[in-house]
Amino acid sequence: MQTQEFRPEPKDMKPLQLDYPASQRDMDPQPDTDLSNYQPTGKLEGKVAIITGGDSGIGRAVAISYAMEGANVAIVYNVNEGDAQDTQKMVEAHGRQCLPLKLDVRDPNACLVAIDRTISEFDQLNILVNNAAYQMYQENFLDVSIEQFHRTMETNIFGYFYMAKAVVPHLNEGDVIINTGSILGKTGKEFLIDYATSKGAVHAFTKALAQNLAPQKIRVNAVVPGPVWTPNIPATMPADMVENFDADNSLKRAGQPEELAPAYVFLACRDSSFVTGALLDVTGGQLSS
Repeated sequence: MQTQEFRPEPKDMKPLQLDYPASQRDMDPQPDTDLSNYQPTGKLEGKVAIITGGDSGIGRAVAISYAMEGANVAIVYNVNEGDAQDTQKMVEAHGRQCLPLKLDVRDPNACLVAIDRTISEFDQLNILVNNAAYQMYQENFLDVSIEQFHRTMETNIFGYFYMAKAVVPHLNEGDVIINTGSILGKTGKEFLIDYATSKGAVHAFTKALAQNLAPQKIRVNAVVPGPVWTPNIPATMPADMVENFDADNSLKRAGQPEELAPAYVFLACRDSSFVTGALLDVTGGQLSS
C-alpha cells in the first residue's frame, strides 16, 4: 500500500543560495528523486537508455524509474561527480547497470563518444532522454550577455541536436527520443529570456524531428515541466525567489522530480506507441494560455 509522500509547499522553501553548478547533496529540502512510491511493472525490460543531465533532479528520477522498469542506463553529467555516484548507486540498487559519462553536451564530438561508449557497454541503445539544461536569472534584458545566450542555447538546444544526430543511426523501429521542454517555452518569462527561447526551440525541434523520423517508426516526444525543485533553482535564482518557490500553478507548489518520471516512462514504453510529436505537460496546472 502506498503512503502519502511529503510535498513541500511554498512556505516550506527556504532562501537557499548555492553556487552554480549546484549539487543535489547540498539542497534543503532535498528534492524527491528516489521513486520510493513508484510501482514498476517491467515496461522497459531489456531496454537501454542514455539520459543527459542524469546525475540529479529530473534526470536522476528518470534514471531510477527506468532502472525499476528493467532498463540499463547511461547517465551524462558535466561536473558533479558526487551526484553522479549517488545516482549510479541508486540505479544499481534496483539490479540494473549504470554507466556514468562525464562530458559537455555542447561538444558534438563528446556526444558521439557518449553514444559509442553506451553501445559498447550495453550492445544496444533504445532510448535517448535529452535533459541537460542551463539557465541563469537576469532581471534586465541588457544583462543577458552574449556569452550567457550562447551557453544557454548551446546546452539546451544544440546539445539536444548533437545527441539526437549521434543516436539516430543506431535506433530501430520502436525506439524513442524524449526531450525535456518547459512551460516557459510556451509562456516566456521576463527574467529567463534566453532559457525560455531555448525551450521554445526544443518544442519545435521535437515536433519537426518526430515528423522526420516517423517513416522509420522512431517516436520523438517532449515532457514539458512546470516549476520543479532541482539544483538549478537555488543555483540560478535570487534568494527571495527560492524562498516560497513556487506557487504559479493550480496546485500552488513546485513539483518534485519523481513526479515527472512517470511521464518519461510512458513516452519510453509501448503504452505510448501512438504518441509522437507530443508535448506532454506536467506543470501542476500552470497553463500556457
